[in-house]
Amino acid sequence: MICICCRVLLCSFVEHRNYKIVYRRYASLFFLVGVDNEENELAILEFIHLLVETMDRHFGNVCELDIMFHLEKAHFMLEEMVMNGCIVETSKANILSPIQLMDKAS
Repeated sequence: MICICCRVLLCSFVEHRNYKIVYRRYASLFFLVGVDNEENELAILEFIHLLVETMDRHFGNVCELDIMFHLEKAHFMLEEMVMNGCIVETSKANILSPIQLMDKAS
């Protein structure tokens, strides 16, 4: 049985006025996404999970140092996934193919 005070700690989003912060922790990394109240929290959690899986596939086991030293690649992954605030790409192969081409060229 879970008490009400512990239940609050298990929540993955925080609401404030007309906005929500949806977050998820992976090892030592926290990923936060700010959205409108109309957005589906579970869809945003799935988006965060897809982002982490994509980073894991590219970097191996992603950690904060991978993101710090390859910030442009992390931004590029986000830019491939999101356009004008909408999720447009969910295929890891399609997200990573331009990054792999850039790695081969350099």
